[in-house]
Amino acid sequence: MNERIVVGMSGGVDSSVAALLLKEQGYDVVGVFMKNWEEQDENGVCTAEEDWRDVREVCDLIGIPYYSVNFAREYRDRVFSYFLKEYRAGRTPNPDVLCNREIKFRAFLDFAMNLGASRMATGHFVRTDGEGRLLKGTDPEKDQSYFLYMVHEAQLRKSVFPVGGMTKAQVRKIAEEHHLPVSAKKDSTGVCFIGERNFKKFLSEYLPAQPGDMVSPDGEVVGRHDGLMYYTLGQRRGLGIGGRGDGRSWFVIGKDLERNRLLVAQGEDHPRLYSTRSVAEDVTWVGEPPVREGETITCTVRYRYRQPDQPVEATLRDGKLHLRALTPQRAVTPGQSAVLYKGDICLGGGIVTEILDAGNC
Repeated sequence: MNERIVVGMSGGVDSSVAALLLKEQGYDVVGVFMKNWEEQDENGVCTAEEDWRDVREVCDLIGIPYYSVNFAREYRDRVFSYFLKEYRAGRTPNPDVLCNREIKFRAFLDFAMNLGASRMATGHFVRTDGEGRLLKGTDPEKDQSYFLYMVHEAQLRKSVFPVGGMTKAQVRKIAEEHHLPVSAKKDSTGVCFIGERNFKKFLSEYLPAQPGDMVSPDGEVVGRHDGLMYYTLGQRRGLGIGGRGDGRSWFVIGKDLERNRLLVAQGEDHPRLYSTRSVAEDVTWVGEPPVREGETITCTVRYRYRQPDQPVEATLRDGKLHLRALTPQRAVTPGQSAVLYKGDICLGGGIVTEILDAGNC
């Protein structure tokens, strides 16, 4: 009997091509669509239904069975509750990182094993090696290792990433050559459960907004904010104070949670936007820890998706990562992930909780 591989299919081109490639390689392939969110968007459209239709059409075309599984309860309990908690704390979370650990590589992996699979597959642009290490995807513009740093090597050994060694252009070409109905489908952007709807309106349905003052570095009130949760460090758009000051653009440089004030300054290179020292908690490693308590390693870090690797010294102290970037970093944001690398190998990382030297680096 052929080895069974269950493919997590989103209705997009990447996972569709992943299923196609595995089918052509002779595996017993099963497509599974994960529904992680129940609600309709602000236009009354449930985008999950559209994606599920695309999954069915692709699976019928390439000749594989398919299922739909509902993980909405698990998603709310394990991911969305964390998302709201972080925004209440004034941070800017990245729920996709937690979704990969808790849903795709835990709940879905268990579901795949219960279907008799030996491995699961996704359309992520990442690679693994024989030791279960997580490697960057070949296409630097699409590498998604940043989002998978919380996945452990034991889970990666049960996973396969058919498009990880390809470019996006190659993936689309294969889809076109095989006449897949999603070959030209636009990539999804943003947080999966928000989709294309207005972020501020969505968040206001779950968290009460507390408007307050926008304050310049010298303490002058220059405007009003709609609620600290709507803003992130380095943000320029949507502040509504463009006519104030010396004519340069205003940027968010911090949040004063105690007094509910949004700190803003003019100039995209304002010193308060730059730092070299930060602290990350909730540290997780893909494999064996590359650094022990009290030790320091030299490696690279990404503070956000698609950021070029930045040289850094990482010290593990009291279970936290103390990071010292060798060059000043712009808008390192609490709530986002700091992901460590050695060359193409993703080591792991943590959630940024503190910026220690903004404006003093």
